[in-house]
Amino acid sequence: MEQAGRKGSRCPIRYSLDLIGGKWKFPLICLLFSQEPKRYSELKRKLGDITNMMLAKSLKELEADGLILRKQYNQVPPRVEYTLTDDGRGLYDALHALAHWGIDHMGAHEAGTPYCSVCRENELPHPL
Repeated sequence: MEQAGRKGSRCPIRYSLDLIGGKWKFPLICLLFSQEPKRYSELKRKLGDITNMMLAKSLKELEADGLILRKQYNQVPPRVEYTLTDDGRGLYDALHALAHWGIDHMGAHEAGTPYCSVCRENELPHPL
């Protein structure tokens, strides 16, 4: 019998979704695809209605899972920047393929632009 949770899962899809699933992790990863490090306040501003508690939790989980790097500068006022690790950057093709799938399935059901504002700001290539 397969164990629940990330560490005991034998299914690679389930493992992947455990790492990057949830409401805020995809948008955070998308924001961090740009080459420039992002500060906490910039991430919060761009995500809009995320709470401080949820942003901090999501960032800590992504960092613990090795997908983002947190760099703290010893200065006043304190400054912390976030970037994707190589493993985090490795998600680009998978997320792009997921975007293709979403566009194919949204087209007949929803009007609007194929990418969210986060993806457009980071200039993900339009697959159509």
